[in-house]
Amino acid sequence: MFKRTFRLLLLTSLMAGALWAADDPFVGEWKLIPSKSKLTDQMKVESVAGNKYAFDFGGGPETIAADGTDQPAGYGGTTLSVTIEAPDSWKVVRKKDGHVLLTGNWKLSKDGQTLTDDFTFFAPNGSASNVNYVYKRTAGTSGFAGTWESTSETVNSVFVIKVQPYEGDGLSIIDSSEGVTKNVKFDGKDYPNVGPNVPAGSASSARRVNGRTLDQYTLELTGKFNGKVTDTQEIKLSSDGKTLTMTVHTVGRTEPNILVFERQ
Repeated sequence: MFKRTFRLLLLTSLMAGALWAADDPFVGEWKLIPSKSKLTDQMKVESVAGNKYAFDFGGGPETIAADGTDQPAGYGGTTLSVTIEAPDSWKVVRKKDGHVLLTGNWKLSKDGQTLTDDFTFFAPNGSASNVNYVYKRTAGTSGFAGTWESTSETVNSVFVIKVQPYEGDGLSIIDSSEGVTKNVKFDGKDYPNVGPNVPAGSASSARRVNGRTLDQYTLELTGKFNGKVTDTQEIKLSSDGKTLTMTVHTVGRTEPNILVFERQ
């Protein structure tokens, strides 16, 4: 009798979880609204010796020679190359298994205080997404070496994320442009991120901040790499369920990224 009652309770719980996920107002397709979003970025370039530089794009320093060749980098089994095309023009390329993941065409202003980056990211299917960043110098005196913080950006591509049910009351957050899927349950445990561009050791955990009350519906995701926290994401749904606001706090940076999406 006890076992039968337990199985019934378990089945009821699983069914409720599945219905909960299917009816979850976060589920759907969401398109970025560039005019309402704010992308902030910081990168550091340190001259080491000769033509060698240490590049830190937020994942720790990667030291390579700026000679245009693909060299092992410190992020997820990728390679990095930097080509000095002119004193004021550098080209940065990251690859994985020989395939280009991203390119950055850097241009330095005449006074050396502003850097522009024509940044393109390539999805696993080959489609390209482009953003033009403008950075200001916050450290360093000349050349590309220094610390750079973004002041503005122009998004030239369509960015869409999908949210789908995952194993009961969990959710899958799918960013096809970056080839990343975050499958999470709201139990505080770490779940590996999956996708062709995801480095080994990348994981996410999630919790519901205010339960399921629509006007206070907020999720919190914590990103980790090899067990260390890299960022936290607050994902908030508008009261009418039509707008999704994602506030991303990256470790080591003072300003968050604010991404606003509209339901499709």
